[in-house]
Amino acid sequence: MRWISIVLIAFLACSCTALKPVINTRTEKPVAKDNTQPHFIENITVDPSSSARRPSPTVNNTRIANTFTIQQGVPEAYNPIQFKYSILMDVPVEALTNLKLFAFIDEWYGTPYHFGGSTRSGIDCSAFAGSLMTDVFGIGLPRMAKDQYNACEHVKKANLEEGDLVFFHTTRKGISHVGVYLGNNKFVHASLNYGVTISDLGEGYYSKAFRAGGRVRQTDTVAGN
Repeated sequence: MRWISIVLIAFLACSCTALKPVINTRTEKPVAKDNTQPHFIENITVDPSSSARRPSPTVNNTRIANTFTIQQGVPEAYNPIQFKYSILMDVPVEALTNLKLFAFIDEWYGTPYHFGGSTRSGIDCSAFAGSLMTDVFGIGLPRMAKDQYNACEHVKKANLEEGDLVFFHTTRKGISHVGVYLGNNKFVHASLNYGVTISDLGEGYYSKAFRAGGRVRQTDTVAGN
C-alpha cells in the first residue's frame, strides 16, 4: 500500500499545474473614445477685437440671446446690436452702420404674426414694413402689401439696397407678402410661422415666391422728412 501512496502523491504533484486557473497574460488595449459624436454650440460669444467675418450659426429663426463679451482695452466702436446682427446676417460688423434700423428690428424681433395686427401683441407683414419705413426712414406707405407694391419703383433682386421693400406672390391674389431688405440677401419681415424674423431670399420658398423689389418714390415720404 505504501507504494500506491507514493505513486498518488507523485501524480498530484505533476498535475497541479493543470488544476490552476488559466491566466490571460494578453494586455487589453484601451477602448478609444468616440469622437464622432456631434458637439453643439450652446453660447455665442462675440469678440469685438476682430473685424473678420464670423461664420453664421444655424439659427432656424430663433432669436440669439443678447450676451456679448467686450474685452477691456478694446475701443467701443461698435454697438452690441451690430455684433448680434452681423452674426444673424453673416456680414462683417462694420458693414452694419444703420443702428436705428437694427435697434427697431431688435425691439420687434419675435413679435407673433397676427393678420390685421399692428402692435407688439401681433402684427402682419404690411403693418410691420410700414412701421419700419416710417420710424427708420421717415417714409409713409399705404397699409396693404399690394398698395405698397404699386407705390414703389420696382427693382430687380440683384439691385436691391438696404431699405428697399421685397414683395412676394404667395397666393393667387397677386402680391400678398412684403418685407424690408437688409443686405447680403437677407430681409426682415413678419412671417406667418415665426413672427418678426430675418430670412434669406435664397431660401426655396422665398426664392420661388419673390416677385420684385420696391424702392419708395420720394413723393411718398412723410411730410417734413
